[in-house]
Amino acid sequence: TPPSPHSPSNGSSRKLSVNEMYLSDTGGQYLDGTTDITRTVHWGVPTPLQKEAYTRVLMGNIDLSRLVFPPNTAGGVVESFARRALWDVGLNYGHGTGHGIGNFLSVHEWPVGFQSNNVPLMAGMFTSIEPGYYRDGEFGIRIEDVALVVEAQTEKPFLTFEVVSLVPYDRNLIDLRLLSPEQVR
Repeated sequence: TPPSPHSPSNGSSRKLSVNEMYLSDTGGQYLDGTTDITRTVHWGVPTPLQKEAYTRVLMGNIDLSRLVFPPNTAGGVVESFARRALWDVGLNYGHGTGHGIGNFLSVHEWPVGFQSNNVPLMAGMFTSIEPGYYRDGEFGIRIEDVALVVEAQTEKPFLTFEVVSLVPYDRNLIDLRLLSPEQVR
């Protein structure tokens, strides 16, 4: 039998080092829901670029997660909130910002998401929020959380997100000087 593509081999395996970043995309199917959570960590001393890029990805994740928006708003309309902190310094990422989360279906569940052809967001929908940044041949960053669309505490009925992921971020990679007081909270 051929080796599993998920098994180490002499040709593809290497020793891990504390001097680099690691992106871990994890998830599972459980009786009460599906998870899809990505974290990036660095166990040594990150470079200034790694730290700034990570912080800006985190800022985008936070900014989209705490956004308050009108009902019947499509995800594609608000997606740029996750990219703004990166765009401010000329950085970007080449993947979608999030997708619906199925329950005993597909982890990537259509038609919820942040692309231009997704349905409007409605209370009760689960979606991922997952901005990132990638430097070819050097490192990759993604911070992915699962969020529930909920009613916001506003006079008129608006919506927001409630992040339901309970996995901490890597404080070693956060430059607090870049975060606003609201983002820190």
